[in-house]
Amino acid sequence: MYNRGYFLMKIAVFMGGSSEEREVSLMSGKAVYEGLKKNHETTLFDIEWIGKDTLLTAIDEVLKNGIDIVFIALHGGLGENGGIQGVLEASGITYTGSGITASAIAMNKDITKSLFTQHSIPTASWFTGTSDIIDSSRIKSEIGYPCVIKPVDQGSTIGLSVVREPHDVNTAIEKAAAYGEMIMAEKYIQGKELSVPILGDTSLPVIEIRPSHEIYDYECKYKPGMTEYFVPAPIPDTLTSEINSLALKVFNVLGLRDIARIDFRLDENDRPLCFEANTLPGMTATSLVPKSAAKKGIDFPELVSKIAEFAYQRKGIQ
Repeated sequence: MYNRGYFLMKIAVFMGGSSEEREVSLMSGKAVYEGLKKNHETTLFDIEWIGKDTLLTAIDEVLKNGIDIVFIALHGGLGENGGIQGVLEASGITYTGSGITASAIAMNKDITKSLFTQHSIPTASWFTGTSDIIDSSRIKSEIGYPCVIKPVDQGSTIGLSVVREPHDVNTAIEKAAAYGEMIMAEKYIQGKELSVPILGDTSLPVIEIRPSHEIYDYECKYKPGMTEYFVPAPIPDTLTSEINSLALKVFNVLGLRDIARIDFRLDENDRPLCFEANTLPGMTATSLVPKSAAKKGIDFPELVSKIAEFAYQRKGIQ
């Protein structure tokens, strides 16, 4: 059990939100709250920013009650793209996770992958555009089939399709366009799916993900029993070292902090290709970061307390 003993923080947990990932955020937020309250004075806020004023009410409560930090357990939308981070900074409130700019960059997969290319971080070939300029002939000439079509700025595989034949492109584009104006077409990589959590400045054990579906989709992520997880991943030590180094490089290139999860797939030559960085990874019972931390000997209360402590160390200098 993690017990700071001499140091008690007053922490507000923000969960819920108004994005397509609201239900996952509620699960993460409740788990974080239960973990933190074992060692800290913790308050839980279900906030929304569409049609309700619960966000502003929560901020007023945080300021009025002398809360030390806000633990952000939001996923997607303004909760993850720098919006909430900006509101909190403008209010003078310290919070967990990456800052405004890093959050916005990591949420936009096109910008993220462009930075990967600039910094020699291997990634699958791709292009982006609006629905009217992505078509089957361009996909065939630039990246080939199979490919993945997805919104540029969504998480949890929302709006994502694997496309194997040209006649399925339009349906996939329509699905992606329902969640965002900008769409990405990306080469589909068949190999092992791996993920590396970064806690502070340290990589945690690599996880191999084996979903029961073709892709690690929403159901496989959050429904127990739909996915097998192997921690640490059963891969050669040299490959583990390479992936850990790449994950830390991604973390630093994007300017991330506190906690993140860096996702990879292996190509046909077992070369790791980085796809994205998740700045607010899930903290549910099936989530990857707690699984990896546990293998390192870090239980859940310790994990969330460490993340909170990283934020507290910035208090007053943000």
